[in-house]
Amino acid sequence: MLFNSFDFVFFYFIVTILYYVLPYKSRWFLLLAASCYFYMAFVPLYILILGFTIVVDYFAGIYIENAVGKRRKILLICSLVANIGILAIFKYYNFINDNISILATNLELSNNIPYLNILLPIGLSFHTFQAMSYTIEVYRGKQKAEKHFGIYSLYVMFYPQLVAGPIERPQNILPQLHAKHEFNYANLSAGLKQMAWGFFKKLVVADRLSIYVDTVYPNPELHNGTTVVISSLFFAIQIYCDFSGYSDIAIGCAKTMGFDLMTNFKRPYFAKSISDFWSRWHISLSTWFRDYLYIPLGGNRVKISRRFLNLFIVFILSGLWHGASYNFIIWGVLHGVYQIIGLAIKPYLAKLETHFSSFFLQIWNFLKGTMVLSIVTFAWIFFRADSLTDAFTLISNLKSFGKMPFLGSGINQFGHCILAIILLFSIEYVMEFKPNFKLINNSKPLIRWASIMALLFIILVFGVFNGGQFIYFQF
Repeated sequence: MLFNSFDFVFFYFIVTILYYVLPYKSRWFLLLAASCYFYMAFVPLYILILGFTIVVDYFAGIYIENAVGKRRKILLICSLVANIGILAIFKYYNFINDNISILATNLELSNNIPYLNILLPIGLSFHTFQAMSYTIEVYRGKQKAEKHFGIYSLYVMFYPQLVAGPIERPQNILPQLHAKHEFNYANLSAGLKQMAWGFFKKLVVADRLSIYVDTVYPNPELHNGTTVVISSLFFAIQIYCDFSGYSDIAIGCAKTMGFDLMTNFKRPYFAKSISDFWSRWHISLSTWFRDYLYIPLGGNRVKISRRFLNLFIVFILSGLWHGASYNFIIWGVLHGVYQIIGLAIKPYLAKLETHFSSFFLQIWNFLKGTMVLSIVTFAWIFFRADSLTDAFTLISNLKSFGKMPFLGSGINQFGHCILAIILLFSIEYVMEFKPNFKLINNSKPLIRWASIMALLFIILVFGVFNGGQFIYFQF
C-alpha cells in the first residue's frame, strides 16, 4: 500500500479514527493489526519473515538482559546473525553468487551454486536495522528488554515508518507505545500539515521530475552532456523529495496519533560541506552507522589515519546497505573520499575564512554550497544508473554538450519541473534562513488557511497521481 494512493488515505483515516475511539488498552492491538495489513498489502507471505525476526529478537532481548558474562555477547551475536542472515539471503545472495561465478570463470572453474528467484521484501533494510538497534541497546544496558510481545512487535512494525523509516531507537518509540495518547488538536494539525508538505514533495516535485529522469537514464547513449547534467540535477532533487517526502508523511501520520518520530532530513542541499550534508540527509541511518559502527571502530578517538579508514569503512557499508551492486559501492566510496578530503582540508578552510569580510564570506558560503551540490549530484549518477556501464557512459557524455531536447511531454513538462523546483527551494530557503516567517503555521488565521489551501490546490492540480513507488521502497 503506497502512501501516495487513495487506498492509503482511506486506510489512514479509518485507523486514526479507530485509534482514538477504542479504549487505551486495545490500541496497541489495533495498530499492530493495521501494520500487518499494511505490510501484507505488498507481498502477504513475507509477513512470516518479519515474524521470524521479531520472535528471535524479542526472546534475545529478554535473555540478554538476564544473562551475564560471555553469554550476553553470544546471545547478541545470535540475534545479529539472524537479522543480518535474512538480509544477506534476500538482498546479497545473488550478488555474491555473481561474483563467485566471475571468479570461477577466471580460474576456469564452474559455479554450481543455484540462484534464488526471490523478491526483496519491502523495507527489509529499514526494519532489520531498527530491530538490531533494540538488541544492541539491551546488550549495552541502555534499554530494558520489552516483555510485552505485542508492543515489541509494534516497535518493529509500526506502519508509518515500517517501509522506509525513520530508523528509530527503542528509547524513543517503546515508551511512546506504552503511553496513553489523548486526542490533541495541535498534534492533529501539525501532523496533517507535515503530511501535506510530504505529499507536495512526492507528487508535485519528485514524481514530476521522474518523468524527465526516467527518459534519460535508461538510454544513456542517446544523450549529450547538457541533458546528462540536467537529468542528474533533476534526480538529485527527485530522490531528496521522494525520500524526505515519505519521511514527512510518516512523521506527520504518527504525529496525528500523538507519536513523535525523529527528524530524518534537514534541507540537505543547503549544506556548506559534505559532513554538513550527511548531518542533514537520512539522519536516522547516518546516526545509526555513527553509533553502532563508527564509534565502536574508534570514532574520533583514534589517530587521523585510522579515523579516515573508519569513515571509509562506514561509507562503503552504507553503499552496500543501499543495494547489492557495484554502483552503490562506488557511490559509497565517493562519499567516503569526499568525507576524508573534507576532514583533511577543514582546518585550512577555517583559517582562510577568518580573513574574509562578511560580504565575501557570503559569496564563499554560496560557492561551498554549490560545490557540495555538484559533487553529491555527480555521485548520484552511480546511484541512479542501471549499471556501471550506463554510469560511465553518462559520465563520458559530459564531454559533449549540445542542444537540450525537451523530453517527457515536451517544453510544458520541462517548465513544470523548473517551476516545481523554484517553489520547493523558495519555501525551503525561508525555512532555512527565515524560520520566524510562517505560512501554514502563521498565527493569523487568514494567512494560515490561505497558505494551506494554496498548498492543497498545488498538490491537486500539479501533482502526478500515477501511483509512482517511493524510491527507497527497494532498499
